[in-house]
This record gives sequence, C-alpha cells and structure tokens, in this order.
Amino acid sequence: MKPGPILSPGTRLVIASHNAGKVREIGDLLAPFGIDVVSAGTLGLAEPEETGATFAANAELKARAACDASGLPALADDSGLAVDVLGGDPGIYSARWAGPDRDFALAMDKVHQAMGRAGGGDTNARFVCALALARPDGACDIFEGTVEGDIVWPPRGDKGFGYDPIFRPKGRTITFAEMEPQAKHAISHRADAFAKLVAACSGKAR
Repeated sequence: MKPGPILSPGTRLVIASHNAGKVREIGDLLAPFGIDVVSAGTLGLAEPEETGATFAANAELKARAACDASGLPALADDSGLAVDVLGGDPGIYSARWAGPDRDFALAMDKVHQAMGRAGGGDTNARFVCALALARPDGACDIFEGTVEGDIVWPPRGDKGFGYDPIFRPKGRTITFAEMEPQAKHAISHRADAFAKLVAACSGKAR
C-alpha cells in the first residue's frame, strides 16, 4: 500500500519513541522533507508494552498506539542486534538486555560473555530495523531494513548509541560508534528501511 503524501513539507508526525538516540536519528533522516517532528516522549504519550514476536509486530504496536493517542500520523521503529552465534539474540529483546536503566555497557558485556560461552570464532551479526507508519485512517505500513557486519571487542567509539560501539559494518574498519552520524545514516539498517518508506511514498518500488 502506498502511504500517501505523509512526507510532505509541514506534515506533523509523531516519532513513537522515548529513546533520544533513536528520535535523533529518525529526525535527521526526516529533515530533508521539512517534516514537523515531535516525539512521543515530548507529547507525554505512554509507552505500550512490546508484546510482538517480531520487530515488525512491535513497530506496528508502537506506531498505532502513538497515532491513536495523538490523532496524528506516527512513525515507530523497532530495531535490534542479531548475532548469528547466539541464534539471533538479543534480537527483539535488545533493549531488555540493557536492563531497566537502559545500560548498554551492560548489554554489550552480556553479548560478549554469551558469545564466549557459545564458543567458536563466528562474529557475524546484523542490525535489523522495522519501521511502521500508522495513519489516523487506520492504515499501517511496514518497511524493514538490515545492515550486515560483525561484533568487535572491546567497544570502540563514543558516537551513536545502543550497541553501536561493538558493531562494525561489513566492508568497514570502524564501528558505528566511531562513524560520523552522516556516514552511519548512509548505510544503517534504519536508513535502509527509511529508503523503502521514501520509495513507497514516491510510488517507486525498491
């Protein structure tokens, strides 16, 4: 389904997240379109419980909740790190591995320790992103993106957020956390999903 002119200049759009890093990245991706962005946190919207079994299901759940509560179109992201040797974990539970305080230094150490217990030298991993765009007419569209890479240790870099310091995208020598934001935006899982959203809005298949 084509989302329609949701990326028109001046459109007021809720980013259905309380994660400042995620809101900042999505805001940067939307900046060229002149969108009037407001976060769910700024509006004081409650965070729904993420009960979905997939990234797409959780993204849709969050987008619909923000759209229903605000009466505005809402864009939600559900994303995480999937490590091959861990069977795809932490996956949809990536934020939960950071605990109630969202301590991603702790979460990264958990990944490192779990990989050590799993044995072997497989460091392959990917970031996965599902974007859900919910509209007041009840429609909701899903766009998924990935970026392949590998896990490095110890963590490197102080840019980005979440698991960025231990993720080195394929073909690069530095982690996401060592990249300037513009360089990360050009290749990230979120950028991949966002490009598909833009293509759908413009009527171009991708």
